[in-house]
Amino acid sequence: MRITALAGGVGGARFVRGLRHHLDTTPGLEDTEVTVVANTGDDITLFGLRVSPDVDTLLYTLGGGIDEAQGWGRADESHRVQSELAAYGAQPQWFALGDRDFGTHVVRSQWLGQGLSLSEVTARLAARWGLPEQRITLLPMTDTPVETHVVVDEGDGERAIHFQEWWVRHQASVPARRFVVAGLDRAAAAPGVLAAIRQADVVLLPPSNPVVSIGIVLGVPGVRDALRGTTAPVVGVSPLISGRPVRGHADACLEAIGVPANAAAVGGLYEDFLDAWLVDPADAGTTLARARVEVFDGPLLMSDVDATARIAAHALRLASSVTA
Repeated sequence: MRITALAGGVGGARFVRGLRHHLDTTPGLEDTEVTVVANTGDDITLFGLRVSPDVDTLLYTLGGGIDEAQGWGRADESHRVQSELAAYGAQPQWFALGDRDFGTHVVRSQWLGQGLSLSEVTARLAARWGLPEQRITLLPMTDTPVETHVVVDEGDGERAIHFQEWWVRHQASVPARRFVVAGLDRAAAAPGVLAAIRQADVVLLPPSNPVVSIGIVLGVPGVRDALRGTTAPVVGVSPLISGRPVRGHADACLEAIGVPANAAAVGGLYEDFLDAWLVDPADAGTTLARARVEVFDGPLLMSDVDATARIAAHALRLASSVTA
């Protein structure tokens, strides 16, 4: 079986880890190949280095090096380099990069500077973290540099700031008027992305942010068409429980694009290609406008790897049921 997942950062990474755990502990599914298409709209250049937050969260989570308490960054981290940069007055200081984390960004920037594509760089990083041995292929959504910016109101006018500044520095507390994705208009899907969707046996949408994670991946030319055209069942998992994100600021992102923060509205963002939508029991009774999209409910709190594996298993059962 070939599974393709579109993923953002913490939620997507934890879901894929749970999915892999389910596959590896279920007889007959151990050889299943998983391809993850990662959002790169969060990418940013800091201290002259190219940082890919969602890609790195996937690498560290799937490779066993994540800081579990934070959900991002390296475990057992120190911050001597950033402290030294602060002593020199280097900015910004609102985005914390750890010493081990710096190693990833240095080598990524070095390889990109040598002419490698982001896909090639990501494959090298994935090899370091043992993803191929886990039968996981990690693909950036595009090799084109893409950055999400947030247009905010400053009282006497508008100003665009990088998504990371809005998300990390301001904790999404500054009302967003809209999102602008610089570079997306000239982007092309990275090698293997469209084929992974078209040739999959199952396509999954983990509980990642529907606006600035999965929504950005869907904006890459060709991705949405590939999802509409694939013969694989497409199953999505709601990122909201009772209208609230378990973590992060998905509700603020939905507000910015004029979409209500509820499971039905989020499912509606995908319903042109969705076959099944999994919601939490707290949202049982959810329906989508397109009658062909079947809605099911089951516990969605990813409290640990086993609980997440059960969610992934439920999603795969739904995939089988909608094609039966």
